[in-house]
Amino acid sequence: MLPPQSLFDTTLSAELFLAARVLFGGMLAFMGLNHFMNADTMAGYAEMKGVPAPKLSVSFTGGMLLFGGVGIALGVAPTIASGALIAFLLVTTPLMHDFWAAPEEQKQSEMTAFLKNTVMLAAAIGFLALSGIEWPYAIGIGIF
Repeated sequence: MLPPQSLFDTTLSAELFLAARVLFGGMLAFMGLNHFMNADTMAGYAEMKGVPAPKLSVSFTGGMLLFGGVGIALGVAPTIASGALIAFLLVTTPLMHDFWAAPEEQKQSEMTAFLKNTVMLAAAIGFLALSGIEWPYAIGIGIF
């Protein structure tokens, strides 16, 4: 078994990890921006799903996605960034994509969104597991 610091010593592993961070973090940061750019539409959907204070909730979760995504992509406070993404995905996935309770015509699209969020949750957990070691090509600001 490799010691944690040598995880990125193999050929292109540091560059591949950077690519994964930028893709994952960049997409989630874009999703966060989308919460702000389409706040009214998203708040309407959140209200339909029974989310309390839908406008505030959309802004708050948009901030979680933006902070978490940028943090992962840049390697800034990766423990907190991945934790924010995990919290977001743990709460919103079953709340917003409850395919088991959706009308028949929406079941497939809600299940697809649920499964995609579950995959993103797994990736966020993976980044959290690696947040205690130094990340290559990272700004490297961290609290933990």
